[in-house]
Amino acid sequence: MSSRPTPLAAVAALAVLATACAPAADPSSHAEPVGLPQGGFDYQLGGGYGPPDGVGVVIRDSTDEPEPGLYSVCYVNGFQTQPGEADRWLDEGLVLLDGVGEPVADPGWPDELLLDTSDPAGRERITELLAGTIGGCADAGFAAVEFDNLDSFTRSDGALTAEDNFALAEALVAVVHEHGMLAAQKNTAEETDRGLEAGFDFAVTESCGAWDECDVYAAAYGAEGVLDIEYPDTLEERGTTFAEVCADPDTPPRTILRDLDLVPEGAEGHLYEAC
Repeated sequence: MSSRPTPLAAVAALAVLATACAPAADPSSHAEPVGLPQGGFDYQLGGGYGPPDGVGVVIRDSTDEPEPGLYSVCYVNGFQTQPGEADRWLDEGLVLLDGVGEPVADPGWPDELLLDTSDPAGRERITELLAGTIGGCADAGFAAVEFDNLDSFTRSDGALTAEDNFALAEALVAVVHEHGMLAAQKNTAEETDRGLEAGFDFAVTESCGAWDECDVYAAAYGAEGVLDIEYPDTLEERGTTFAEVCADPDTPPRTILRDLDLVPEGAEGHLYEAC
């Protein structure tokens, strides 16, 4: 499943370091993402269903099928293990281990283990394994790929760096582009310059309205190049509402409200609204 975004304040030190190390990118270079169509979007990681009227872009898991006739984005957990797949990555020796040799898990999603992006040989092997998933997305008919957990370095207690993850990101984006698809930066607002350098074409964000980060993504990818998902719990935590987020001029036009579990239409708890 998707990860929750890390607030900018929580990674301020990392952001300063990354900014100092990375050359500035030209925000206008991706102002109009080529191939990303107009229209609304839906985030369907919890299971595919017929999207609402007006939706032109649908994001689904790599194990699901693209929506016929619409622009479909394939979700791939690029920097952490998918639930149920930890053994595969452990056997490959590609999972980050702590000081006593135990796998490091995402605190918010304990069934997801962090991949070890610190070693060039490891990054090459991760890319080789994920290339099969990316190829499967292309063969199924997806038009783009979203790589989740780009910000896993912020949960590694210093074992991983932004440089490590973006080196892997650049390799993964190259594979996506070889298949003629676009690649989306997922969250990590403080690293949009690095995202552009890695070759990302647009952004998929979670709660950028609630966290007042949407303008950062829009400066890099253009307002139409940002697909934002808001969640009720985060809006409540931040003391705002979806109506207020939609009224904010910095909110991207493609902003939706979804239930946290992203369940299909008709399932208990399903929620979908669009600005």
